[in-house]
Order: sequence, then C-alpha cells, then structure tokens
Amino acid sequence: MQSNIYNDKILILDFGSQYTQLIARRIREIGVYCELVSWDIDEQFIRDFNPKGIILSGGPESTTEENSPRAPQVVFELGVPVFGICYGLQTMMVQFGGVVSSSDTREFGYAKVDVVGDTRLLAGLNDHLDSKQQALDVWMSHGDKVTELAPNFNVVAKTDSCPLCVVEHVEKPFFGVQFHPEVTHTKSGLDIIKNFVFKICQCASEWTPKNIIETTVAQIKEQVGNDKVILGLSGGVDSSVAALLIHKAIGQNLHCIFIDNGLLRLNEGDQVMEMFAGKFNLNIKRVNAEDRFLSALAGVDEPEAKRKIIGKVFVEIFDEESHKIEDAKWLGQGTIYPDVIESAASKTGKAHVIKSHHNVGGLPEDMKLGLVEPLNQLFKDEVRRIGVELGLPAEMLNRHPFPGPGLGVRVLGEVKKEYCDILRKADAIFIEELHKANLYYEVSQAFAVFLPVKSVGVMGDGRKYSWVLSLRAVQTIDFMTAHWAHLPYDFLGLVSNRIINEIDNVSRVVYDVSGKPPSTIEWE
Repeated sequence: MQSNIYNDKILILDFGSQYTQLIARRIREIGVYCELVSWDIDEQFIRDFNPKGIILSGGPESTTEENSPRAPQVVFELGVPVFGICYGLQTMMVQFGGVVSSSDTREFGYAKVDVVGDTRLLAGLNDHLDSKQQALDVWMSHGDKVTELAPNFNVVAKTDSCPLCVVEHVEKPFFGVQFHPEVTHTKSGLDIIKNFVFKICQCASEWTPKNIIETTVAQIKEQVGNDKVILGLSGGVDSSVAALLIHKAIGQNLHCIFIDNGLLRLNEGDQVMEMFAGKFNLNIKRVNAEDRFLSALAGVDEPEAKRKIIGKVFVEIFDEESHKIEDAKWLGQGTIYPDVIESAASKTGKAHVIKSHHNVGGLPEDMKLGLVEPLNQLFKDEVRRIGVELGLPAEMLNRHPFPGPGLGVRVLGEVKKEYCDILRKADAIFIEELHKANLYYEVSQAFAVFLPVKSVGVMGDGRKYSWVLSLRAVQTIDFMTAHWAHLPYDFLGLVSNRIINEIDNVSRVVYDVSGKPPSTIEWE
C-alpha cells in the first residue's frame, strides 16, 4: 500500500531569517514533509494545510517597532504545537502579553544556555557541563530579547545576558527558543527539532526517497494521463531526475529534447545520449546545434550579452523542436523547491532581489503547454537522493556545478570553437587529476578558464606564442561566499605539465587565488 507522505506535516512561517530554509531541510532530512510560507499567508491556507505542528522562524525585524510582523492568530487557535525560533519566540511572547526589549548586549555566535527547568522540547539531550548543571552549546543571532515572560509561560533555560532563552506554555504545547537549533553550530539542534516533530507533534517518518518516488509517479499519471510531455534534458541533476520520474509514469509519451550547444564538457553530449537513450531507454532527440550557437556568439565579448544570446538561441531551437512533436499537451521542467520559494518571495516583494544565476533563459510564454514539475517540492539534496534511488550514478549526481551557458562563460571574451576545444581538454585533465588525487570532493567547484591572452613559451628547442589558461578551485558551504582551495603545489604542477604537454597552443597555466567576495566563483 502506498504511503501518504503528506499526512503528517509541519508548516513553517517565514519571518525572513537567513536560516529559514535550513529549518525546512532539517525536518525533511528526518523524514517528515514540511512547507515554507510567508508569515502573512492567508489564514484559510493554514487551516486547509492541516499541519501537525507549526514553526515560527527567525527574522530581521524587531517586535518593538510598530507594524512589525506577527503570527496569524489562527496559529494559536488550531490546537497544534507551535515552536517559535528567535524572532518567532519574540512575537509569540508579545502576542501573549509578554515584553520584548532592545538590548545593549547583543548575542551573535556561540553561547552556553543553562537549562533550569524540564520541557519535552529539551528531553534526552546529552550536552552538559557537569552532573549538577545542564547546559546547551547553541548559536545565537539576536539583538532584542524577551524581558518579561508572557502570562502562563515558564522559563526553561537562560544565558547570562538572556534570562528568558527557552520558554514553554504551562498548558498548551507552545514552545520558544532564542537560539537557532537548525544550524549545525547548535550541537543538539537536530535533537531539539526531532523532539518537536516526533515527540510533541507525533509525526511519522514517511518522507523517504522510495515513498516520494511512488507518490510523485502516481501524481504525474493522474495529471497527464495518456498525453505527451516535452522536456528539455540537459544532463544536469534536476532535468535528469525530472525526466526519469516522468518516464517512470508515462514511458515513451515523454519526449526529451537534448540541445547540444557545443559549449559542454569533453564528450558530455555522447555521455548524455549513452545514459538516457541507452541505459534508461528514454525517448530522446539530440539536436547538434554547435554551429548555430557559435555563429550567434561571433564577435560578442560582453558576458551578459553572451548569456542572453545563448538563452535566446536555446529557446528558439527548443520551440522549433517542440512544434515537431504533435499533440503534446505538457512541458516538463526540473524546477526545485528553492526556485519556488525565491520566486514567491520576489513576487510579494518580501525578499531581496535574487541575483541572476548562470542558467539559460526561460522558455517561450506562448507555448500554451501545461506544466509538469515533479521536483517543485524538493530541495537539491532530496533530488540527489531520489536520483540514487532511480539508478543514476553517484558520480553524475554529485558532480560540481556547471553553468547553464556552459563554456560560454568560461571562455573569456569572444567564444570560438578553437577556444572551447582547448578548454574542454584542459578541464578534463584537471578534473581527472582531482579524482586521482582524491581531491575532487574536497573542493566544492573546480574548472579551467580560457584567457584570450597569449604568452611566450619554450617547447623543445623552439619558442612558441600560445594561449594562457587558469585553473579555479573553491571551497564553500552555500556558494554565497567561497575560499580558494589550497591545492598542493605538486598537484598543481602535475596538472599544469599535463595541460601544456598534451594540448597544442597552450604555453602557460595559472592558478586563481581569489575568494568570493570580492571575486565571483565563475570568471564571467
């Protein structure tokens, strides 16, 4: 019998914290479905969602300011457990008659929290200072603090500068903490979340890759029936997993279009076809469009202009190929949950503008096809776990990120076939040697860059005047900031020698030692 993965679920109201998506990921990781919505979501949505529990996230606002955000009153009327984190605790206190004040003593970073009372929220945690006094190692990020407890709440834990750090209602299952349990710096944070989700909300752990696949395939069958679906398959993680899920549901009624733009990695086009047409028997058409892309890019050296051209040509070719598939009713896309969250935030104006990524442009608005988005409730790590369950190779699922415009933004300046061919070979050597040295997964992203600069070199008894390449490797957690990877000198020397010896017209290899900020990870 198919599990209902949406029976037991948690609703997270987002007050704008930089950590809010982490709350959702932690809950998903322990096998429970949750959704993330804005704090001012319609009250009827909250009732219809029928959560087993509600979490109020942190946020940058101050409850001491007029018209600052508040939790909808229905949150406290549904009879389900409520867990306020940081700002979520503060608004809960204010809404129940407590007082929050701005503080001269701010807490940012590591703190010790002394546990002074019993609560189900902190039950069974192992952090302690000694046998007489319990303490939690936590991560704080707040200026305001609760200075007067709301009626019918008890204090459970405190710090020297925050005496009301963990609170619990005396009768109702309402809890609040001033610290962030969702971040890894809070040592028992995941156990606190588990206590809330499993012990307090009584959720079952049904959100597993196997159950997600079964449910998603059933939903696609119900949505699409016997209709045809068109999907642009790039060979990346998202489009690949989306394709396999739709294929599992409707078989050969899925028509995949793989546009080989000539800007891919070495042999990547052949590998995509071998895997999806061969191993998985997908109905896939390869469109060899290298000449068309390179012709459109001729003479263009400005990065944003190159991105727009690559996106425009992609859309044109996809549109042309789509019209060759008769009676198609649906468009499959690999949209994932963070895309949905960011899109919703940008539409409501409640979030800062999301920077434009390196992906190609969107598809035509006049295609008049319904959307099939089997991944739109999944985070990236969930997509990868489902990919493993579906049989995709781990080395493909865990590859470093590759920009949507491909080598178009790794060949600096004008893009030419000669440059792309040189770069493909150099990049392949770099990645091969990283794997051999067991360094590939020690860095977050690594690649080669073609510089439109020539340098004098000596080969044998002759001099040559040839191209310069740069190697780039970074270490990062979230790709918002990054450190350049301190790869061993011997390793870099080996890679440089191989590139210069094995690739014609390269005379010099340099290594990029720029962090982000001030530099970006990609050069363009």
